[in-house]
Amino acid sequence: MESTEEILLAAEEKMEKAVEFLHQELSGLRTGKASPSLVENIPVDYYGTVSRLRDISNISTPEPRLITISPFDPSSLGAIEKAIIAANIGITPLNDGRLIRVPIPELSEERRKDLTKVAGRTTEEQRVAIRNVRRESNEQLKALQKNGKITEDDRDEGLDEIQKLTDKYIQKMDALLAAKEKELMDV
Repeated sequence: MESTEEILLAAEEKMEKAVEFLHQELSGLRTGKASPSLVENIPVDYYGTVSRLRDISNISTPEPRLITISPFDPSSLGAIEKAIIAANIGITPLNDGRLIRVPIPELSEERRKDLTKVAGRTTEEQRVAIRNVRRESNEQLKALQKNGKITEDDRDEGLDEIQKLTDKYIQKMDALLAAKEKELMDV
């Protein structure tokens, strides 16, 4: 890293990726509502090639508690059904020979609380990732200043900017978590 700007840009990029990863992880947590994100990334063994479910079928939610999966190739129905069962997400697919219906059962209060804990743990892991990015970036800035490439004032300004980025991205994560917890606890 040659400059403060490069360090800040790299830090922001890594923090953004942590937020995107958290968003993906949280969207895969099952709520009482049907959502394509629940099944779209399930790996399916399709003629010896592992493909994501969304790449080999249309996934829709015609009702609040139902996901329908319509494969582009009807001969892949069996493989898709097996993949959903193997994904172990607590839902049983129904294959009618044309498409697969995935009814989403109501969640029990206990299960909702468990999922809320999982969401909290996942969020904390990503907060730690952001704090690690902050630490690395701070160390890079201090090294630049030590090597005489930037002034002490530039270093301090850079450290402030990194702290602001850290706060901004942790706030985004907290908002994602709060929204997911609300969604999980809505009956």
